[in-house]
Formats: sequence, C-alpha cells, structure tokens
Amino acid sequence: MFVDVAKVHLKAGNGGNGAVSFRHEKYVANGGPDGGDGGKGGDVVFAVDSGMRTLMDFRYRRKFAAEHGGPGRKKKCHGKNGTDLVINVPPGTVIRDADTGRVLADLVKPGQRRVVARGGRGGKGNMHFATSTRQAPRFSIDGIPGEELSVTLELKSIADVGLIGYPNVGKSTVLSVLTSAAPKIADYPFTTLTPNLGVVDAGERSFVLADIPGLIDGAAKGVGLGHDFLRHIDRTRLLLHVLDGSGREGREPIADFEAINKELAEFSEELAGRPQMVLVNKSDLPDARENYPRIQAYMEERGIPVYLVSAAMGEGFDKLVYAVADRLDQIPVPEIEVEEPEPEAEPEEPFTIERDEEVYVVSGPAIDRLMARVNLEDTQSLQYFQRMLKRQGVIRGLRRAGVNEGDTVRIKDMEFDFIE
Repeated sequence: MFVDVAKVHLKAGNGGNGAVSFRHEKYVANGGPDGGDGGKGGDVVFAVDSGMRTLMDFRYRRKFAAEHGGPGRKKKCHGKNGTDLVINVPPGTVIRDADTGRVLADLVKPGQRRVVARGGRGGKGNMHFATSTRQAPRFSIDGIPGEELSVTLELKSIADVGLIGYPNVGKSTVLSVLTSAAPKIADYPFTTLTPNLGVVDAGERSFVLADIPGLIDGAAKGVGLGHDFLRHIDRTRLLLHVLDGSGREGREPIADFEAINKELAEFSEELAGRPQMVLVNKSDLPDARENYPRIQAYMEERGIPVYLVSAAMGEGFDKLVYAVADRLDQIPVPEIEVEEPEPEAEPEEPFTIERDEEVYVVSGPAIDRLMARVNLEDTQSLQYFQRMLKRQGVIRGLRRAGVNEGDTVRIKDMEFDFIE
C-alpha cells in the first residue's frame, strides 16, 4: 500500500534530575555535597533511508518518544544521556509542524539527518549550590522536559521527469516501455492510483521518470485526489505531457492539453512554467495519425517539442529518450535548501505580568524554564526560587505593575501572597 501523507506525535527525552547527595568517606568529616548532574534527554532525529519508498511505516504507529536522561548520582557522577531516537523516512519527505504548517525539514539526500525535537538539558546536582554560608544544600535542579510536538510528513517523489495527462491516455504503458518498471495497466481510467518510478537509460546517461496518476478537471482544487497527485511532480525538472492522439472516448487532444495546463497553473505558477515535451500516443490508430499534423503545428507555435509514439507497439521512443536526456542537460538541478530552520523568536521580555481581576499573573519562557527546574516542596529549593525571581527582575516588575502587600500573585499553577 502506498502512503504519502502521515501525521505523528514526537516526544524528545526529558533531562534527568540532578542528585542530592553528600560525600561519606571514612576519616572525612563533613565531606560536602557531591550530587551529580542529570543526563541530557535523547533527540528525535529523522534520517533519509534510500531503500524506503512510502510512509507506510507510519500508518499504524503514530507516537514516537526518545529516551529520557538518567538522574545524577552520588560522587559527582553524571547521569546517563538518553539515546537519540532515529526515524527513517524515504527521500523526498517534507516535515511540517502540524499546528502551524511551518516546514521543519526537507529531506532529499540519502543519509541526510535532521533533529526535529530536541531533548531537554539535565538538571544540576547539589554540588553546584554549596557556598560559604550554605555548605550543605539539600536541593537540586530538575531536568528540562524535552520538546513535544505533532508533525505532518509529506512524501514528494524524487524524479527528473514527470508523466502527466488525463486518465487512460497511456502514461503507464509509456513508463513500462521506457523503463523496467511494471505498473498496473488496464483499459479503464484511474488504473494508476500511486506514483510509479523507473530509471531510463540513454546511453551513458540516465534519468528517473515518474508516472503520476491521471489528472482530471478540478485537480488543483483537490478533485479526484488532485492535490495528492500533483505533489509528486512538484520536484520534477521536465514534464512529458501524454495526449491520446486518437481522440477516443470523445476526447480532443489539444483541449486536453490546455485543460491540464490550466490545472497546473491553478496549483502552482512555477509548476505551470516548467519545460514540457508532448507525446502524441496511439500512433498505431488511424485517428492519431490524422490528428498529429494539427497537434504538431499547434505545439510548434508554442515552442514545445512534440513526438508521435505508440506505447502499445513500442514505436517512436528511440529519438525521444535522447531528446529528453539532452533537454535535461540544459535544465539545472535546483538546489534544495537544507539549512536548519530559524528558531522562533522569543519575546523581548523574558516574562510578562498581567492582571486577572485581583490576581497578578506572571508568565513567559524564562518563568516556565525556572518552574520546571525547582522543587517547591523543599525549603532550600524554594529559597533558590525566590532569589531567582529577584535576579530575573520579576519582583521589580510586580512593583511596577502596582502590586501591594498581601496581593495574590500566580505563577503557573502556584499562587502566593506578595510580602516584602
């Protein structure tokens, strides 16, 4: 079964918590804190596997989680780092944030890798919090949770040339003649429901040819799975437009040509402007040979090369193969951007203070990180939390916001009375 779209949920590993421990050795009195740091959580990494062709592996498994970092240990031992989770995908996979549609990765090259969800940092052990006045800190810092998000995977076929045209014009037969591919072929529309790829040899050169399922009127609006089909010619450099020269089933070849190009333009102006070559198929039928001069004149006026072929008889393809290879030599291979996406900008202020009726609500990325790393049930950890609020300017910001003695302040799920 061919699957070219999938939605999955990713969870990177949480950072391990720092340890609270004290050195205990014979003949060493008051050895001091020796709690180690927690390990880093594992990343979720996508990697290109050239042996994969579909996203079938994601049809039934929808949740992926990397390993958490291990907790810190005594004797200043660092916790074990979580193992990265590597998820293999086929070449041509685009990864998008399911909520925003933002492209997180575009994976096209064999062996290419991209970290999509980063593991959290490990927390600090109590060995970091000893001072001249606090020689036995009984608190540590918890690890930061790993990133968690849902992503959509889209597969776009990697091919140099795309076969386009209405259903039942002979595209699959053309593919079978030019390559060793063996697509399903029958005399009824929509025989091809999935893209088929094949390699065409042209002497010392070769190119990849994709047979795209037949398009119909309204494909650019999604009619007849149009968006799903058009996605697979998005990366091609050249389009081979197959026409039924015989005009069977009431079709008119030139009208079909114009209709398909209209659908391409509505889907993507860039796609509509891609170079084309036209194959007038079914030359073994008298009507096709009669229609060919008219079609040839029409295409030559528009500077489009046209070839008369018979896919059923395997005739007319020798010159075509080399003509396609020559045309591809003139079309540069587009450079696909594979740079790391720009991180989303954080607010200029590390926190914000808002009024919710009589409650002052403090929120922001810096506050979220701080809350994730303290143990509010431990007295010393709570004192550390209060000092960090002062250091980050939260107390000063509350005063500017008009807080008075005894007013209620909310930070995440915790509420407390403001006392100078």
